[in-house]
Amino acid sequence: MIIKNNTTKLLVTLSFLLILPYVQKQWFNLYSLNINNISFYSILYYLSGAICPSLVYLNSLKNYTYYSFTKDKSHSIKIIKGKRLLFLVVINLIFLSYLITDYIYVNFDLVFNLFLEGINLPKTDIPQLSFFIFLISILLIFKKSRFLLKKILLMNFILISLYLWHLQINNFSVDDQFYIYRYFGLNDLNLINLFFLVAIEISFYTWSFLSYKTNLSDWIVPKPKKGDFIPFLNIFIFYSFIIIYYLILS
Repeated sequence: MIIKNNTTKLLVTLSFLLILPYVQKQWFNLYSLNINNISFYSILYYLSGAICPSLVYLNSLKNYTYYSFTKDKSHSIKIIKGKRLLFLVVINLIFLSYLITDYIYVNFDLVFNLFLEGINLPKTDIPQLSFFIFLISILLIFKKSRFLLKKILLMNFILISLYLWHLQINNFSVDDQFYIYRYFGLNDLNLINLFFLVAIEISFYTWSFLSYKTNLSDWIVPKPKKGDFIPFLNIFIFYSFIIIYYLILS
């Protein structure tokens, strides 16, 4: 019954995401008829830019943050330990920390360029980047700070989405003064923002699996079973619909 209810909620949410961009386009057409004055439809159109990011926030916080896994290392023959585990831990921790650092920097860079003209955000050099990666890595090790960091990242996604929505409404062009311009090859800033979050979601899940309960203190991690890959599929399905939403909207 629980599975059926969750599936129904997911289908309703995804269907809503497919209909929403067409509704927003109608609001934009009505807003364009009286673009020089503030109207009900102009306010509605502006506020509608927060709907999809808010759904992403709620869904990710509920389904892609507080993971639990079957813990049966003592009777499992298939385990990961030693140098292989060290390699997986170091690579995943550094990669996730780098993504988080870079993603937060994108947010601050947008704020400085959009709202604090004349003040340039200094670019991080290798020592500074290394320090931030080390700091984020420490926060990821502890469960409470890891969950807090995930909430901050989701808020970061909402804020960047709103900045980009503001840019699109006002036909503001993005040039090389924006840090996000380095990813401009995708030709869609919303997709860049989304791919950042998806990469973090996948890496966050992998880190949650590796660091689950006493895995790292025991230095033994059971090899993932087929069921442990289901969250990857759920992430792929959900964010595929978000991508479709932005493609329709554009």
